[in-house]
Amino acid sequence: MTSLPLTPVNLDAPARRAAMPPQHLADLDLAGRQALVAELGEPRFRARQVSTHYFGRLVRDPRQMTDLPAATRDKLAERLLPTLLTPVRELACDDGATRKALWRLHDGSLVESVLMGYPDRVTVCISSQAGCGMACPFCATGQAGLTRNLSTAEIVDQAVYLAGVAASGAVAGSPPRLSHVVFMGMGEPLANYNRVVAAIRRLVAPAPEGLGLSQRHITVSTVGLVPAIRRLASEDLSVTLALSLHAPDDELRDELVPVNQRWKVSEVLEAAWEYAARTGRRVSIEYAMIKDVNDQPWRADLLGRLLAGKLAHVNLIPLNPTPGSRWDASPKPVEREFVRRLRDAGVSTTVRDTRGREIDGACGQLAAAEGSETVGTGETP
Repeated sequence: MTSLPLTPVNLDAPARRAAMPPQHLADLDLAGRQALVAELGEPRFRARQVSTHYFGRLVRDPRQMTDLPAATRDKLAERLLPTLLTPVRELACDDGATRKALWRLHDGSLVESVLMGYPDRVTVCISSQAGCGMACPFCATGQAGLTRNLSTAEIVDQAVYLAGVAASGAVAGSPPRLSHVVFMGMGEPLANYNRVVAAIRRLVAPAPEGLGLSQRHITVSTVGLVPAIRRLASEDLSVTLALSLHAPDDELRDELVPVNQRWKVSEVLEAAWEYAARTGRRVSIEYAMIKDVNDQPWRADLLGRLLAGKLAHVNLIPLNPTPGSRWDASPKPVEREFVRRLRDAGVSTTVRDTRGREIDGACGQLAAAEGSETVGTGETP
C-alpha cells in the first residue's frame, strides 16, 4: 500500500470570504422574485414571465424574451438575469454524448460541469464549489484546494444551460430533456450546505418556479460530513445520497479521505443508514479502485461485512488518470474479484462507466485549468 502523510482538516476554521456574484432570479423562490419586481415598479406577473423563459423554455438571453417590453426587459434583466457563467471552453467525446463545459465566474474563478447523454436519460454533473477543500490525494479537484463556495444561482445555472444543450438536440441518441442531476462535480456539496439545498429545491420545483425535475433523480455526493448528512435527512427531500467511501478501514481512509480523521468509517456509515431509514432511499457507496492501495480481497470482504443487509449499493469506480498522479486503476481481474466478493456477501455492486476520460471529464479529473488542453471533474457518474 502507498503510504501518505495525514492531512489535517480543520472544518471549524472560518471560510475565506469571497465576493459573491450579483443576485439572480435562481437565488430566489417565485415569491421573492415577485417582491423584487414590485420593488422595481413593475407588475408582479413580470416575475412569472421571466421565470417561465428561464426555467420553462431554458432561455437565458434576455434579448430573446420578446413578450416583454424592451425597456422593461433591460431593467428586469439587470436585476434578475445577470451573467453568472461565461463559457471558456466546451469539449466533447463519446461521439458527442459526453460534453464538458468550463466556465469563468464573475470573479475569475473557474468551474466545470459535464453533460452525459444515454439512450434513456440525460444527466448533468454540476459543481457546488470552485475547487475543493477536502484534499483527497487521488482527486484533481481536491488537490487544487478551495477557492470559494458557489451561489445557489451559479449552481442552478449550470443545469439550466446544459438542459438547453440537451433540448437543442445536440446530444444525438438521447432524449431532448434533462432528467438527472448529480452533485458530483467540483467541490464538497455538503460543505456549501445552504446553497446546495436551495439549488435542489429550485431544480425540483415545477416551472416557472424551478426546473421541474424529480427529487429521486437528484444525487448529492459527500465525503462524509456527518452533521450535514443528518441535517439533509431532515429536509424532507428524497434525493439519493452518494457516500465517497473509498476504503472500509480507518487506517487507509484517514489517508485517502482526510475528513475521516474527524469522522471515522463507523460514524459516517451510521449517518448514512440514518439517512436511508429516514428517506427510504438506497445509499450509493462510491469506491475508487486504486491499484495496490485499496483493492485487496480482504478489504472487499470487510466492505461486504459492513454493508451486508443495509439499504446500499456499491458503485466501484476505476481510478481515472490525473496529471502527476503516481497511482493507477486496479487491473480488471482484481476489479472482477472485488465485485465477486461483494456480491457473494449479498451487496449490490456495479462498476461505473468511465465516460469522459478523453476530455478529463471523468470521476476525479475535474481541475478547471484554463491553460491546459483538457480540463476535468470531481465525480461524474
